[in-house]
Amino acid sequence: MSFKCIECNEKASELYRDYSNGIVKITICRSCAKPVDKYIEYDPVIILIDAILCKIQAFRHILFNTQITIHWKLCVFCLLCEAYLRWSRLQSSEVTSDPTDIIRYAKEWDFYGMFALAALELGVYCAGVLAVLWSVQKLYSVSVDTSDLLKALLLSCYGKVLLIPAVIWEHDYSPLCFTLIRVFVLTSNAQAVRVILNCRRRLSIFAVCVGLLLEMCVSHGLHKLQTSSHTLLPELYT
Repeated sequence: MSFKCIECNEKASELYRDYSNGIVKITICRSCAKPVDKYIEYDPVIILIDAILCKIQAFRHILFNTQITIHWKLCVFCLLCEAYLRWSRLQSSEVTSDPTDIIRYAKEWDFYGMFALAALELGVYCAGVLAVLWSVQKLYSVSVDTSDLLKALLLSCYGKVLLIPAVIWEHDYSPLCFTLIRVFVLTSNAQAVRVILNCRRRLSIFAVCVGLLLEMCVSHGLHKLQTSSHTLLPELYT
């Protein structure tokens, strides 16, 4: 298995060397003369904090030097969070004091519809980002690993988990919180693309913006279609 230096992005054959008598020494990068991966000695909480701060070294550690296989599970969990947010907004207009309504709401199909809509928008967003990077690959003959890019995009969407606390502790500033969370997720996506491709920040931001634009177009089109269908159905029965 090949690793990469978190400082200069050069390849490395190992992160540390285990000598006899329990002596372990971190491998030094031949290119930059720094430790290949200092985070192997750090607590996971510190690594998470650095990832939240969007430090490129933390992203390289997570994406290159660790074997994380939970990106699909994390994706489903984030979609559930986003679906719950949309479903809670949908149900907020129907306020009731009857506790049995909570069970009735849990059985409604609206939540599954919101989940499908969130999954569709995420798929369009990822497809837009990958399409831009695929075009760059064809234009500049740069190698782009689609599976690694998709994994990086899904892992960098972890910020959507913050939607749940924002809904639970709802207050007058909730719309601002949702906007900030969205900006944070997009920033993490751009940083993940930059790490995987080892490219300039402009390219990663451009790819993320194109994906966001496509997602917004699809979301607007679906909303317009839903609105027109709701207005058309009553006319058919009159």
